[in-house]
Order: sequence, then C-alpha cells, then structure tokens
Amino acid sequence: MMERVLLLHRQVETSPPFQHIARSSSLAGVCSPHPQAPVAEANPEHKAVQWQREPDTPTPTPTTITTQPPLCRPPLFRTLVFCLFLDKLFCNGHQNSVDNPALLKPSHVWSWAVGSRSSGTYSPEPSHYSTEEEGKEARMKYLKLGTKPDTFYRDDSKRSVLSDVPCDLIIQINNARYQLHKFPLLMRCGLLQRLCPDSDDSREAKTLALHDIPGGEAAFELCAKFCYGIVLNLGAKDYIPAICAAKFLKMTESVSKGNFIIKLEYFFNKCILKGWKDSIITLKTAAKLKGCSENLGIVHRCTAAVIEKILTHPSKVTWCFTYSRPGFPVNQRREAPRDWWTEDVSELNLDHFRVIISAIRSAKEIPPPLIGEALHVYSCKHLPDPSGPQMKESTCSKSQDTLSRQRIVLEAIVNMIPVEHGSVTGGFLLRLLKIADLAGASASTKAELIRGAGRQLHEMGLKDLLFLSASKPETHDIDLVEAIVENFLAQFRRPMMQQEDAEGMAISMRKAATIIDSYLQVVAHSASIPPSKFAGMLESLPEVARPQHDDLYWAVDTYLTEHPDLTKEEKKLLCRAIDCRRLSAESRSHAVGNDRLPLRTIVRVLQAEQEATAASSPPAAAAWGRAKSAVASRVRRRSWSEKSGGRDAEAAEG
Repeated sequence: MMERVLLLHRQVETSPPFQHIARSSSLAGVCSPHPQAPVAEANPEHKAVQWQREPDTPTPTPTTITTQPPLCRPPLFRTLVFCLFLDKLFCNGHQNSVDNPALLKPSHVWSWAVGSRSSGTYSPEPSHYSTEEEGKEARMKYLKLGTKPDTFYRDDSKRSVLSDVPCDLIIQINNARYQLHKFPLLMRCGLLQRLCPDSDDSREAKTLALHDIPGGEAAFELCAKFCYGIVLNLGAKDYIPAICAAKFLKMTESVSKGNFIIKLEYFFNKCILKGWKDSIITLKTAAKLKGCSENLGIVHRCTAAVIEKILTHPSKVTWCFTYSRPGFPVNQRREAPRDWWTEDVSELNLDHFRVIISAIRSAKEIPPPLIGEALHVYSCKHLPDPSGPQMKESTCSKSQDTLSRQRIVLEAIVNMIPVEHGSVTGGFLLRLLKIADLAGASASTKAELIRGAGRQLHEMGLKDLLFLSASKPETHDIDLVEAIVENFLAQFRRPMMQQEDAEGMAISMRKAATIIDSYLQVVAHSASIPPSKFAGMLESLPEVARPQHDDLYWAVDTYLTEHPDLTKEEKKLLCRAIDCRRLSAESRSHAVGNDRLPLRTIVRVLQAEQEATAASSPPAAAAWGRAKSAVASRVRRRSWSEKSGGRDAEAAEG
C-alpha cells in the first residue's frame, strides 16, 4: 500500500497537469467519495479521523491520525488523500499488471489474467473438434479489462459518463461530442497531457478536436472506457482500432505503468497470432485502417502467421476453420481436408490474399491444384455468377466503380493462376472468360484465358461453352469458341511429337469433337449465326477427331431446319464437312429421305449405303439394289422439278 501511495505521490508532484487538476476548484468540492474516508478539508475542527478500509476487505484495527491545519499539512498527506479519492472514483479496476510479471502470463490455454482485479478471458466459440484439447486451441480469444459497469450514455450526438463530478474536458470527434473528465484521461494519454497545458487555470471545460484519430468515435470510446476502468471485452475485430487509437493518444508505459498499449500488444502476441480465426479477422479489419495497421507491422505479422498455418500438415490442424463443402463429415473427421483454409482466406482483401498466395507458391509445399482451388473459391466470393439469368441486366445497371473493382479482382486472379497444367479446371477458366467478356476486361486478360481454356477443351462440358455475346445478349459468341478451338489445336502442332503424345492427342481430339458437335447442335437454333461461320466450326477439327459423323450430321440437319431460306450453295457448304461413309445405318436411312439435303449429298449417302450393304451380305445387297432404284427415281423427279422450276423462273424473268 505504501509503495502505491509513494508512486502516486511522485506522479502528482512531478506532473504539471496533475498539479493543475489537484488545484482545480471543480474537484475540491467533491472530495468525499466514501463516508468512511473523509478528506481533511471536511474536518474543520482538526480532530482525529478514523480511516477505514473498503467494506469488501477485513477491517483492520482503527488507526488514529492527528490532522493539521490545511495550510500546514505535509505534501505526502495531501497526496494520499487526493490520490486515494481519485483512484477510487475513476480508476478502479486498472492496477498495474506490468509491475507483477506473473499477472501477464496465461493461466491456461484460453484464459489470461491481465491484472489483480481484472482478468482477461478468451470466450471460446463452439467447436466441432472431437477432443477437448483440440477445442481449447480452436476457440477464438477475447480480452477482458476493467471491472466497473458501462456508464457511458448517449443523447443524440452527446456522449457522457455518469458521475457526480462535472465534466472539464470535451472531445469533439466528427459529429460526436464527448463530455469527459481530465484526470482519468490525462493520467493515461500522453497526447492529452500535451494538449492541456498546465497554465490553463480556467474553470470552463477544455474543448479538443480529435477528428483525425484512427478508428473514429468507436476506437476513441474504447480508449476512454479503459481510462475510466469500465469493463471491455476486446476481440480480434477490436484490436486494430484500439491499438491505432491508443498509439495516436500515446497511451504508453512512459505515461502510466500498465497502460493500454502494452496490454493490447501482449494480447496480440500471445493470442491473435496463435489463432487462425483471430488472425483472419484482424487482417479483415486492417483493410479499414490500412495505413496505420501497415505502419505498425500488424498486417505483416498476421500474414506471416496465416501463411505458417496454411503450410501446416492437415493432420496437425487443431484450430477452428470454415468449411462448407457438401458431404464432408464434420463430426466424424480426424484430419482436416487439404483445402481447409480456402474459405477463410477468401474473406480477405485482395492485397492480403495476393500476398498469401504468392508466399505459399514460393514455398512450393502446396500443390498447384490446391492453389487453383483457393482462386476458385475467392472468385466465387468476389465475382458475379455469369450464368445467372439477370447477369446482363445487373451488369448494365452497375456503376463504373463496381465494374472497375471486378476487373481488378479478375485480372489479379488470372495473374495468380499457376502455370502448371491442370492447376485449374477448364470450366473455371471459361467462367472467368465469361466474366471478362461482360465486365470489359483487357484484351491481354482475355487472350490469357483463351489460351488456358484451349489447352483444356477436352475437359469441359457443354454448358461451359455456351457464351452469350457482350454486344448481342440474345446470341451465342461463336467467335470466342472458335478461338478456343484454335488454341486447342495449337498445342498439337509441335515439331517433335512422340508416339505417346500422338495417342494422347487422338483421345483428346475425340473428346473435344464430342463437345464441339454438341455445342453446334445447340447454337444451330440461333438465327443470327451465318452459314459461313457455322461451316467454319464444322471443319475446325481434323478428320482424326471424329470416327463417326452422326453428331455432325444432326447438327447440320438442325441448322437446315432452322434456316429454310438457305441457297443451294450454302447447303453444299454445310454438307461438305459430312463424310457419309462415317454415318451409322440409322443416320444414313434418315439422310436418304431428308429433303433438306442437297442432291449431291443424298447421292453420296446412297453410295455409302451400297458399299456398307455389299460388304455385309449378297442378299442384303440385292434388296438394297431394289430400294436404290426406287430412291434414284425419286431423286430424278426432284432434280427435274428443280430444273423445270429454274427454267420457269428464267422465262418469267424474260
């Protein structure tokens, strides 16, 4: 007790602001906080005074102290009376925990004592871990400070503290006006000591404007409540606003032992950096105070902690994380999945996400497909869904700032895609390509996506290729698909092709042909695709890609059905890609009676059917000969009608 009194005595005698407060007449009239402990001025007869301790402690034997007249009292006695009163009135709950190092050590995994009166508790979140030890490490941490109830109240823009002492310090922050007291704030804040000169003896409240404090009103209120000893429960989301505001107010150890900064820094080092969710939430809040958090090194240290945990083997992951993949057995698992970190990291700012991805790529401990999965999750979180029915309408209604942010995110994701083959799926690349087309991304970004998608054309599905044109939303962008096919073929034009590469090329070609033929059957219904463009897509793949031409035939037949006004030359152009010898018997039977096909194509179908029948058996060939004669007579009648129609048309023109 005497050590504390001597310490407070030195602070009062050596600090001019405190001398000014001690002399302040506004505080002199309320120096009787407890009836058991009256001050000397309240005893004009100068009789013996019985000093007693607080009721919550054992009452010692009363001690008689003979008082002296006010003007003759020793300075130590005046300091004792004054400091005991103000300490009880304002600062109850903030004893110096730094004086006792044992008070700063965690008592167990998720509890932390920050002082002899106030203890810090890490309130855990519900965990889905099976063992108690894992659950202790998984839960988020919270720091509890102070013991007094929250006495801050608000009246519109005014905010005050319930107290019998009139306010003598007004803090203006933006539209908020805080009516506070000098003593608790000046005892902890070095900045306020400098702004409140000791020569100011005015009884009027001092007004200070702190509009540029980091974190604004909310951060200042945390610091003010700490000074008053009010209960605070600080989590990871509160750390950066609190530490930035505390640094701004200079709440350092040189001003007061056990100040706000040292408690926050210990909480950061021992709790936030060791937790997964805590580090992620701290990085998320750092985006709001980017300059201050980077200058203090918070972002760098949190990023390093996140990277270290990502590189941890899944069998050693014991902390809580977000994982919403369907079919994942949460309650029965014993080891975290390989991509356990992707969803939490996707919540971060683009700059922080890019630093993390670059670091884990440089470490070369995470496989490229896992990095590609993280990019996929991040794009789903921060980019729109291009397959949505209202995508085009929402794109038109978006502001330029929104589209600009989407382009920045898109281009950053494209630049972070690993160069290794198979690191991302072809469907993901085409999804990015659709967004790039609708958001107006740069030509280089589109070209990079087209090259990547072309190398994986054989791995895609039909829905991936159904692009809508940015200029004409009701039509399909067949030019883009044609560019993808061209890049797909470019990878097989290498001068040195080994035998095993040729076999893989044939398999990839057949898969790509199946996808392209299905695509052509869908876009054949579009009335805006010219015959020349459709014919170019029919002939885009080499002959080795299609062992059978049935799908190709049905695509051409669909186009002829949807476009009945085609000329004879356009029909011949479309049917030129069909090899009638590669048609099945069902397709040949349909083609023979198809009046939409040109006569030359029907004749080729008949020849192919005759060859296939002759190879099968002689009786079947004879039966096919009789059927061929009937078909040939029908073909001659159709040819004669076309010629006669042509002559009638010429006569009419003459």
